[in-house]
Parts: sequence; C-alpha cells; structure tokens
Amino acid sequence: MKSPLRLGVNIDHVATIRNARGGPHPDPVRSAHMAAEAGADGITAHLREDRRHISDSDILRLTEEIDLPLNLEMAATAEMLEIAIRHKPHATCLVPEKREERTTEGGLDVAKAKLLLKDYVAALSEAGCRVSLFIEPDRRQLDAAREIGAPVVELHTGSYCDASAEARERELTRIVEAAAHAQSIGLECHAGHGLSYATVKPVAAIPTIAELNIGHFLVGEAIFTGLAESIREMRRLMDEARSL
Repeated sequence: MKSPLRLGVNIDHVATIRNARGGPHPDPVRSAHMAAEAGADGITAHLREDRRHISDSDILRLTEEIDLPLNLEMAATAEMLEIAIRHKPHATCLVPEKREERTTEGGLDVAKAKLLLKDYVAALSEAGCRVSLFIEPDRRQLDAAREIGAPVVELHTGSYCDASAEARERELTRIVEAAAHAQSIGLECHAGHGLSYATVKPVAAIPTIAELNIGHFLVGEAIFTGLAESIREMRRLMDEARSL
C-alpha cells in the first residue's frame, strides 16, 4: 500500500492580490485557515527579500494563528536566516531567488554552493526546523544535498508542467528517477512548482514522493470556484492518483 501524500498549500499569491492595491484584503492568513478546513496538510509561504507578496507580519501571524505546519520558503541570506531562527517554523525550504524573476526559476545549484548552503542547513536544523532544498530532479544535486546534511529535497516540477506532451513524458521520467534516488540515499522527497489539475496526477502517483506544494494554480482557480473547492479538488486528484 502506498504511503499517504501530503498537500502543502502555498498562499503567496493571495498576498500578491492584496499588495496590488494595498490594504488588508484579501488576507493570506484567512486563506491559510480556509486551506486547513479544506484538507491541506501544511501551509507554505515564501518571504522574499523584496517582500513582493508575503510580509514579515504575515509570517508572524501564521506562526501564531495557524495550527498546521508552516513551511517557510527563503533565500540563503543572513536576513532570512535570522527571521527563520526567530520564528522557528516547522519547516524551511531554501530556494534560489532573483529580484527580476516573476517566480522561482529552477532549483538551487547545491553542488556548486555546498559550502554556503551547508552552514544554513546546519543553523536551521539546530533551530529545530526541518530543512529542505529546492532542486532540479538531478542525481548530482541530490547527492550534494545529502552530502551537506539536508534531510529533505523538493523537486522542481516546472519543466514537467511547461513541457509539450512528448517532452512531458521525458520530464516525468526525470522526476520518477530522482525521487527513487532520493529515497535510496535517505532523503525525504517533495515536489512542486506549476502543478495543476491537468498535471498533478502523474506526480502524485510517484510512491517515493511524500509531499506536494501547490499555490499559484489553486489561487487562480479560486477566482472561479472558490479557494476551498479548488483545494478539495486538488486533494481529490492527489488521493485518486495515490490509490491506483
């Protein structure tokens, strides 16, 4: 029997809509409460250096008001490390970050930045946070993550989601093989970025993946069906794929 698959709901883009006009509405913390009621297993929020969506006060309220585990996505910078150690979220996910990008583009090059990232993994782990690294589905990056002591990796699924039908099968194979290798070297494997109703089931069916983190599609779909319904439908598709 396959193990259960967790759903982490990323609420960044509720904050994006709020920030487009200013003021308190829509409130991303309220969306986190709704996600919990709709079947999410955790909440993900990316506190960017430029604060383009989630704010410091959002992180404070999420840690104080939400019972679900909080996964704080963050760049490997001294500022973000200090914030994470102060708030001590359940989990932290180190991600690459460029000020000019619209969204996170690709994974960390852990193999190239092992010395830097090792210190962040150690400091966050010492603070009691579960640490993951957002990486491409690549054996070299997985081995580097294991070498620097990260217990968890999150595979970037953007290339799979954006690919044409023919190329998508190749990208899915990369994810399947990477997830299997992660398990073989003792890493817990997560996945996310760009997943939608149309693309989630093949990834959800991979037995060596423990968690999916999904946000932009759910917030966009909420415009038409409501946030709770979009999360419930994603949860249904994930569970259906996992049961096959």
